[in-house]
Amino acid sequence: MSKDDHIELDGVVKEVLTAGMFRVKIDDDHEVIAHLAGKMRKFRIKVVLGDHVTVAVSPYDPTRGRIVFRVR
Repeated sequence: MSKDDHIELDGVVKEVLTAGMFRVKIDDDHEVIAHLAGKMRKFRIKVVLGDHVTVAVSPYDPTRGRIVFRVR
């Protein structure tokens, strides 16, 4: 699977976990465990609790994803 085969969803960071992982709430009943994308790490974009983010989720495993954008 390439990085282009994903579904982008908007959510809110609900919990900061260890090792650069975040628990992101997508809907009222759906949560995703996500890590920062490489470009976000490269440019040192910080993500904190309560931030609105865009998460790229794989269609094969909708419980994991990558944070690809932080809304200002």
